[in-house]
Amino acid sequence: MKKIFLLCSAGMSTSLLVNKMKEAAKKQGYECYIAASPLANLKDVKDEADVILLGPQVRFDKERVEKEAQNIPVSVIDMVAYGMMDGEKVLNQARELLGEL
Repeated sequence: MKKIFLLCSAGMSTSLLVNKMKEAAKKQGYECYIAASPLANLKDVKDEADVILLGPQVRFDKERVEKEAQNIPVSVIDMVAYGMMDGEKVLNQARELLGEL
């Protein structure tokens, strides 16, 4: 089971998106673990994650996250998908990073 982590400033704004992503995963029949966490928890998350998506508000930290996460795919969530809370689009973004789509 793949583990997808969304990181943002406090982990609160992405919690809503996580719920939408879980709904989309259920619709697709895709079994995965999806969670939101503050960027400050990167050290704990990187040992569990298969993919890390950053909220647009922390995109400036992408290079640092990539460096710390080493071989874990890291991407910034599409700003429009984030604003629209488009769980399916963000889930598909994660799946593309994993080479599944």
